[in-house]
Amino acid sequence: MSMSSRSVTETEAMVVVRTGRRRRPLNSERPKWHLTAVAIIVVGAYLFPLYWLASTSLKSPEQLFTSPPTWVPFPLEWSNYATAVFENPLMMRALGNSLIISVGATLLTLVLAAPAAYGLARLRLRWTALLMLPFLIAQLLPAINVALPMFTLFSQWGLVNSYVGLILANAVGTLPFAVIVLRPFYLTIPGELEEAAAVDGATRFQAFFRIVLPLVRPGLVTVAVFAFVMAWGEFVFGLTLTTEREMQPVTVTLNSFIGQYGTEWGPLMAASTVVAIPLIIVFVVFQRYITSGLAAGSVKD
Repeated sequence: MSMSSRSVTETEAMVVVRTGRRRRPLNSERPKWHLTAVAIIVVGAYLFPLYWLASTSLKSPEQLFTSPPTWVPFPLEWSNYATAVFENPLMMRALGNSLIISVGATLLTLVLAAPAAYGLARLRLRWTALLMLPFLIAQLLPAINVALPMFTLFSQWGLVNSYVGLILANAVGTLPFAVIVLRPFYLTIPGELEEAAAVDGATRFQAFFRIVLPLVRPGLVTVAVFAFVMAWGEFVFGLTLTTEREMQPVTVTLNSFIGQYGTEWGPLMAASTVVAIPLIIVFVVFQRYITSGLAAGSVKD
């Protein structure tokens, strides 16, 4: 037996004598059941509102107000979906409006945020951080403070009750967030790659589109997903910049189920479930890109 192994054995023996317990080896892993239990509780707390939303949409009017509440509806009341969505032309039109507005705002956000964040990442000046301050302030402003002046401006331009006006308004809300998120991705790309491309004869724009953008694809997907979600759930711009019900997004149309003398809970929950489905699909499909994107973008400036 070597001297090192003998000393380790003597140390463990002293620990056993003094404490009555053998020291756990450093490389042994303790069971993580308590962390798993905490994770299950946290996930359950987040998923319970979704379950209650879906279950309420399948309840009959009698089951909505029973005490104690009905946890599992039976029989299932599918007529709520027919009344609220499939037989409601305004809701179907609102879903189409929200899809057009969200996709348009997402594309416009990517087109503007990608070069803006790249310029801020490559601009090596002492006051570069100061240039990021307006983007941070824009994130703090309530939407209503921007919507009212925007309504006056868009009225003069003829953009009220139009897809162009709603897309521009939503892009104003998502653009600062996109620039803030994208800039760290560009900081992870070494400038030597662009210098090598310049040596091969590529221009600055060619290096940006052919080399830099493919490398920040996780960041672009992350920004696109969050921009789509923000535009899909936006309410203030849709309420302020539309005066015709045919142009209202789905978030505003949902408000029509809440009347002066009561709320149609069954149809409202059914419509809300349909509205939530596209967001769930987006996150499930792009989950891998979002996770890798958020991890790759968390770099220190």
